[in-house]
Amino acid sequence: MVILSVDFGRARTGIAICDKSEFLASPVTVIQEKYVPALVEKIAALAAEKQAEMIVVGLPVNMDGSEGESAQNARRFAENLREVSGLPVDMLDERCTTMEAHQFLNATNTRGKKRKAVVDAVSAVIILENYMDKRKSAAKREPS
Repeated sequence: MVILSVDFGRARTGIAICDKSEFLASPVTVIQEKYVPALVEKIAALAAEKQAEMIVVGLPVNMDGSEGESAQNARRFAENLREVSGLPVDMLDERCTTMEAHQFLNATNTRGKKRKAVVDAVSAVIILENYMDKRKSAAKREPS
C-alpha cells in the first residue's frame, strides 16, 4: 500500500512516501504553508498525484504521554485532511522523531540552510518507517 506521511508543523510540514510493498520510505518535500486550509489542499493534491492509498500524520505527544495543544492541533489537521483527501488517515506518536532527524543530519554532516530545508522531510520519513514497522508487527501477530 502506498502511504504518505506528514510531519505537521506551524511553518514547515514534511512529507514522505513509501513504495507499494511498504519496504522503502523516501522524503518527498517540505511544504512551507502556515494557512492550514491551504496546506490541507496541497497535501491532498500531492497524495492524489502520488496515488497514495492512506495518510499517516505524526502526533506530537508530550514525553509523559499526555496530549497538549500541539497534539490537538494535529488531530484537527488530520481530520481536515481525511475530509478533503477522501483517504483514510491514521496518526502515530512522533515523540523524538525530530531529534532522530537531527542526529541523522549530524551523521551526514548536513548543516545550515540545507539542514533547515530537509529536517521536516527526514522526520516524515522516520514517522513513516515507524508506522510501517508497526504494521509489519501487527501482521505477524495476526493468526493466519
